[in-house]
Amino acid sequence: MMNEMYRQLGVSQAVYEFGEATLGGLTERFREIDAVAEYNQCKVLAAMQKNRVNATHFAATTGYGYDDEGRDNLERVYADCFHTEAALVRPQITCGTHALTVALSANLRPGDELLSPVGRPYDTLEEVIGIRPSPCSLAEYGVSYREVELLPDGTFDYEGIRRAITDKTKLITIQRSKGYATRPTFSVEQIGKLIAFCKQCKPGVLCMVDNCYGEFVEMQEPSDLGADMIVGSLIKNPGGGLAPIGGYICGTRECVDRCAYRLSAPGLGQEVGANLGLMPAFYQGLFLSPTVVASAVKSAVFAAACYEKLGFRQVGRRPNYYSHPKEDGLILRKEWEI
Repeated sequence: MMNEMYRQLGVSQAVYEFGEATLGGLTERFREIDAVAEYNQCKVLAAMQKNRVNATHFAATTGYGYDDEGRDNLERVYADCFHTEAALVRPQITCGTHALTVALSANLRPGDELLSPVGRPYDTLEEVIGIRPSPCSLAEYGVSYREVELLPDGTFDYEGIRRAITDKTKLITIQRSKGYATRPTFSVEQIGKLIAFCKQCKPGVLCMVDNCYGEFVEMQEPSDLGADMIVGSLIKNPGGGLAPIGGYICGTRECVDRCAYRLSAPGLGQEVGANLGLMPAFYQGLFLSPTVVASAVKSAVFAAACYEKLGFRQVGRRPNYYSHPKEDGLILRKEWEI
């Protein structure tokens, strides 16, 4: 019956059987992904229970947004979920790049230096930083920038990072996702070790992680391993596909307070910013997020397995988040003809 349904959708019998055979070899990996999703679902549910989320938190606000308990409680939920002192979660943050810009501009002053120890960041940040000249970039406001390329095998150049950290280094930005690059996406464990190394080189340096696409992929988040700020978009993982806009910054109270002042205005901070009726989508999206993320990871694993079986070469195998057979190497023979 199922293959007949796929036939009506234009999927041939050969393709259907190929997909089923591929899925059969992914049972254990899917089980491990489900375990991560279950853990993260419990983590989200515990944060919501602790903060007594209820129907009153779904109420819409307009205007200034003073005393918006739904918005304020959502930020407490995010802080508890990501194990941070504070959180800023707002529809006024339009995207991940905007959230990162707020975090950087709030915590860097003229004369400070920004360091990326993981190579060139996502292309939209090039104009934010001033790598490519742009009005209102960090460079225009006197913030310098340097980066340390990854080693040829995709690992961190610790000696290069040690040399790059100077008295001027105020903030270190770490992009978790590969973005459009061919390097592997970094695991939380890798990021934690990098943060520990940077803070050993310069105690007090701020470490910010661009967490876009990474939320709920693992049981831990970078904020569990020393990140002063983690930054992301509600259009991606934590919005669960329901949030139509928004971004978040979770971290230390001092860092988040500065971000709130930069987003709104000095003296106003988190007190203003109406939720515009988006609280149901934000709460429900967060609740669904672990399940939605798990489905996306399964889809990626399934697609990768299909391409492997078809003989495509992998570029930059990701860290071993999920166990898989050793013979599942970088290059597989083309065993299927479709």
